[in-house]
Amino acid sequence: METDMTRGNPLPIILKFTLPLLIGNIFQQFYNMVDTIIVGRFVGADALAAVGSTGTIMFLVIGFSQGMSTGFTVLTSQRFGAGDENGTKRSVANGILLSLFVIVFMTLISLTFMRTLLKIMNTPQNIMEDAYTYISIICIGIFTNVFYNLFSSFLRSVGNSRIPLIFLVLSACLNIMLDLVFVINFKMGVAGAAWATNVSQGISAFLCIIYITKKVHVLTPEKHHWKLHGYDTKIQLSVGIPMALQFGITASGTMIMQSAVNLFGSVAVASNTAANKFQSMVIQGMVAMGQTMATYSGQNYGKGDIGRIKRGVRLALTTEVIYAVVCTVIVILGLPFALRLFFSGNVDLADILPWAKTYSYLCASFYIPLGTIFIFRNTMQGCGYGLLPMLGGVVELAARLVTATLAIKFVSFPLACACDPAAWLSAALFTGISYVYVIKKVEKKLVS
Repeated sequence: METDMTRGNPLPIILKFTLPLLIGNIFQQFYNMVDTIIVGRFVGADALAAVGSTGTIMFLVIGFSQGMSTGFTVLTSQRFGAGDENGTKRSVANGILLSLFVIVFMTLISLTFMRTLLKIMNTPQNIMEDAYTYISIICIGIFTNVFYNLFSSFLRSVGNSRIPLIFLVLSACLNIMLDLVFVINFKMGVAGAAWATNVSQGISAFLCIIYITKKVHVLTPEKHHWKLHGYDTKIQLSVGIPMALQFGITASGTMIMQSAVNLFGSVAVASNTAANKFQSMVIQGMVAMGQTMATYSGQNYGKGDIGRIKRGVRLALTTEVIYAVVCTVIVILGLPFALRLFFSGNVDLADILPWAKTYSYLCASFYIPLGTIFIFRNTMQGCGYGLLPMLGGVVELAARLVTATLAIKFVSFPLACACDPAAWLSAALFTGISYVYVIKKVEKKLVS
């Protein structure tokens, strides 16, 4: 099922590779959303707010770990595109060993400082304990998330986006069943939702490992590959660290936004959580296209075909703009129906809807610049350039910080909601300019 993305018409190859990623991302968002739906309907609105208030912290911790491990697979994609089988296997072994260090470090750090972080973020007192319980259990399971993303990224690096999808669908179904059992039958509350997520992700990771060892020879290291290689470590860290920092910086910005939203109480937090979950589901096509471009550019960079990279980016941008318009329509029309999934009948949706509309409508106006970020950022990373995408995260952080500060100062919920659009617009401009610079640099390097 490996796909050579260095030959043939780019658009069909890109779309064919993106579709399984899109479905997989939707399922991943879906089983994350199931946590909040079940918690909101069977535990209560405060419990939903508790889970929602930790979303940005979860993005920080998991995103940092995921960014690091995903960055380790860029070298694998480049070597596969260059036809270097031994180098591909060596990069896999090296990436796994480096990921073990990342897991230990992130687990210890996150568990040590979690309660302090929740207090800094103005987490409402009535949801503090549930929030701490939920996010602490998620942090205990960091290793399941890292390993699933690492091994699924290895598969995507050689052009296989279908097998990770199959395992993710199975995991999503299991997550839903475990949510129902743990939360409803065992009355475990938010802890049950967190454990359901950890177990289901762990099974996804295990299935990926089994498949790779049985079916994908090029991704199966041999005994002599299992040690840290200086050159591979240098390359993988040079891409992985900026990707991790990019996630971390972006997440820090969303935490600042969450701190502003938290000031408006648990109703505002719960409505913002529901709207954000719905939006995350809808925009997954943008994320999937970005993931595709990382593999596409990595393989073509390995082969040295700069013209094909540029052509693929143009086609991806056109597709992304069309998709962004469709997303805007879906969010505007579908929001009232989506909110009903998150709350039980004793919650008055008339109190929830105005808060959710403010956030969703503001964000929907800026989906086109958001889509371009994924294209430019992942293309640069696929070519081995991690610094400028990371600095794009710094631009997002600055935009969110300024906007959130104003929201807190003027006690303005619309300004708090505008943190995301401000970040997207600023980062889109920065990454667009950065892409032009990087692609010229790559062209000069490959031609010479």
